[in-house]
Amino acid sequence: MRLQRTLMIFLLGFLLLNLYPSAMARFVVEKNSLRVTSPDNIRGTHDSAIGNFGIPQYGGSMAGTVVYPKENRKGCRDFDNSGISFKSKPGALPTFVLVDRGDCFFALKVWNAQKAGASAVLVADDIEEALITMDTPEEDISSAKYVENITIPSALIEKSFGEKLKKSISGGDMVNVNLDWREAVPHPDDRVEYELWTNSNDECGIKCDMLMEFVTDFKGAAQILEKGGYTQFTPHYITWYCPQAFTISKQCKSQCINHGRYCAPDPDQDFSKGYEGKDVVLENLRQLCVFKVANETKKPWVWWDYVTDFQIRCPMKEKKYNKECADNVIRSLGLDIKNIEKCMGDSNADSDNPVLKEEQDAQVGKGSRGDVTILPTLVVNNRQYRGKLEKGAVLKAICSGFEETTEPAVCLSGDVETNECLDNNGGCWQDKSANITACKDTFRGRVCECPMVDGVQFKGDGYSTCQASGPGRCKINNGGCWHETRDGHYYSACLDIENSKCMCPPGFKGDGIKSCEDTDECKERKACQCPECSCKNTWGSYECTCSGDLLYIRDHDTCISKTGAKVRSAGAAVWVILIGLAMAAGGAYMVYKYRLRSYMDSEIRAIMAQYMPLDSQAEVPNHVSENRA
Repeated sequence: MRLQRTLMIFLLGFLLLNLYPSAMARFVVEKNSLRVTSPDNIRGTHDSAIGNFGIPQYGGSMAGTVVYPKENRKGCRDFDNSGISFKSKPGALPTFVLVDRGDCFFALKVWNAQKAGASAVLVADDIEEALITMDTPEEDISSAKYVENITIPSALIEKSFGEKLKKSISGGDMVNVNLDWREAVPHPDDRVEYELWTNSNDECGIKCDMLMEFVTDFKGAAQILEKGGYTQFTPHYITWYCPQAFTISKQCKSQCINHGRYCAPDPDQDFSKGYEGKDVVLENLRQLCVFKVANETKKPWVWWDYVTDFQIRCPMKEKKYNKECADNVIRSLGLDIKNIEKCMGDSNADSDNPVLKEEQDAQVGKGSRGDVTILPTLVVNNRQYRGKLEKGAVLKAICSGFEETTEPAVCLSGDVETNECLDNNGGCWQDKSANITACKDTFRGRVCECPMVDGVQFKGDGYSTCQASGPGRCKINNGGCWHETRDGHYYSACLDIENSKCMCPPGFKGDGIKSCEDTDECKERKACQCPECSCKNTWGSYECTCSGDLLYIRDHDTCISKTGAKVRSAGAAVWVILIGLAMAAGGAYMVYKYRLRSYMDSEIRAIMAQYMPLDSQAEVPNHVSENRA
């Protein structure tokens, strides 16, 4: 048994050494910034390596006072046994404990300091070298008890920098520093791309248990982010390959598929029983194909449902880690089994599997991301996450990858970050009456930016002023202008015109912003100047009245009778008509009378002329003789 395990460890080490060409292998140490703010003689900014345990404050920063203990300086023993406490007093900065490297695991040093009240731990290297990543210790029951309970951040610093801190502290200086993770993850745009390098093996020990627990806890948040289009998630699985010289060995045949091209360690590290490494490779491949098929149907978040359901329904310890159980899970999720099997291909073929070949290529570091050698590994915006795989901590890292003000609501929840706008409105402009503020809470802090409300954009510096601008601005708190209602009359100094200023309406005077006072038109404009008029000032206007039964006409500033004016006007019209008719009748009568008299006079003269000539006229011819002829 011991020989088999020794051979397996040797073989796995050989596989790891041969995984990449040496020229390509590159492990990147993820760093954050450590800035000394006092004393002045050591002030400056330095790099520090983020520890791969605990909870780094991605997207944020922490200020603290550095303490270097007088005993137990490597932090390998409980500080409680020496009566040392690092708890900060009320109102004081948190305590950052500086310990030396050596003699025990990094994680144990941090755990001992955390128990004594430290808020963060700085580990000073003991040799001059490039920074390294402080990883968790080899898996064992004793270390598991404290590693998963570490909640404070930690960082490794260079030896020379550590010596400066120690010298300053021993000289009586108060050393204040700021640990800053705000740029630890790039945040170029409004979408975060992240990857999880995982494994389907649920019997590999403490790390596998922690990974499975994380996947279950993070599923809800991951699916919200993915369904909302805020993130693009891709699962990955680490595989190794067997050197050509060992492909026919028992070890490679039991751990690999496709003739040694894709391998995984034996789950229980025993070749003679239980599941084999190739069983893990096949399930890893199946989970990759579940993601690919789900992604083709525009539902990539179904991967989270599959891996959590498979973990519950098909565990190794119940001997259900097999294809039959996996197919049942696939059917329950409505996925096409044939498409998944087609994606998986032939595991016995002596040729590359396109899906797993792509995974091996992806393990090699590209750009700013180093090689993936730690399992599990989370990569956010092409930067490897360091720290505990815990929902809140990972969500902080993902949320720090969004461009400011573009974070989804899940990133601004109380369990992820504090809302800085709640404290004095973040020092930004606000209009309490309209419940409008320029303070925008972001994952990294707050920004003062004039808001847009109901389609109306406010403009200003965001700190002292913000004014509604453009069409529709008067709908929003009257554009910041004066307005008032009295006795059912409403007046506003806001003009709904682009780039217009607040102007008091007619009948008022003032700045139009804070106040508009009523103008007394009776005194200042001398309204109602007609002799019969009297003037009374009103709010925003004036009233003119006339004495007696007179009516005031404002356009002409005059008074007229309320009743007589109408009667006289009507009577005059009637009399004009009657007189006209009378004159017309009289004229007609005179013409008629004149013509009638003329006719009768001529007839009488003619008759009388027949009997007696008139002295005044010649003899009239005999009409009768003429008639006879």
